[in-house]
Amino acid sequence: MRIGMAFGDVRGPSPLPEITRQLHAAAAAGVRSAWISDGVGWDALTALAAVGPTPSGMELGTAVVPFPQRHPLLLARQALTTQAAVGGHLTLGIGAGIARMVETMYGLPTDQPAARLREYLQVLHSLLRGDPVDHHGKHYTAVGQLTPPADDRPEVLVAALGPVMLKVAGELAGGTITWMTGPRTLSNHVVPSITRAAGSRVPRVVAGFAVCLTSAEDAVRARFAQEFALAGQVPEYRAMLEREGADGPADILLAGDEAAIGKQLDRIRDAGATDVMLAPIGTAEEQRRTSEYLSTVVR
Repeated sequence: MRIGMAFGDVRGPSPLPEITRQLHAAAAAGVRSAWISDGVGWDALTALAAVGPTPSGMELGTAVVPFPQRHPLLLARQALTTQAAVGGHLTLGIGAGIARMVETMYGLPTDQPAARLREYLQVLHSLLRGDPVDHHGKHYTAVGQLTPPADDRPEVLVAALGPVMLKVAGELAGGTITWMTGPRTLSNHVVPSITRAAGSRVPRVVAGFAVCLTSAEDAVRARFAQEFALAGQVPEYRAMLEREGADGPADILLAGDEAAIGKQLDRIRDAGATDVMLAPIGTAEEQRRTSEYLSTVVR
């Protein structure tokens, strides 16, 4: 199981130079992948382009870019530009976004998310390959052609949690990225569902978790429960928490001392995750200690 780290909004507001510093420090420590979320703060693709390539050639990914508000022609251009800026190490993670935010903030439809995703991916892959596109579908119209460098297109992963979305991700993407999804749900639902859909291919399952190295586990979980209470009520995440038998986000937080976090990582690996995306949370000092510990795990 490859160990990566998350940066950006999920860890709290940070200036872009600080995100760049954190990311390069992680690369120097041997972290295999770095992921930037795309919420209401920094634009993930622009932020990665600003970071540029790391000396270690670490994988740089978005986790994830909501696609409803980005036409596939626009997203393909942004992705190919960022791919060039980071030296060919981009992994493009996309998702349908939180339906409530897509509807409220952008006034866009959120019905038939799997059908929209399937059509979007078909157009996006053609554009990333440089094929001419003349698509007039139920949900998207796209006419045009991009000219990417040969064999330099990013891998595409999809944030998929429900059975139908996982089927589309398995068939048309390189794998999935999860959040608010515990090891039991990974083992019993996510991994078998996407593996069946992928057929002969082995899909990536990038499992995202918040993590905090601490000697005050109960206090950290209580604070996390309060800070992420709204996220725990999002229907998409709520469904995964219920599958897990978890009351809320704090129940799947990775927290405790080194031995406790190590055991929790073992459970995630045994559940079938190919990658883990860890987001250190808490105060600046807690995040620093957690990041230092994770660098020893990588080594």
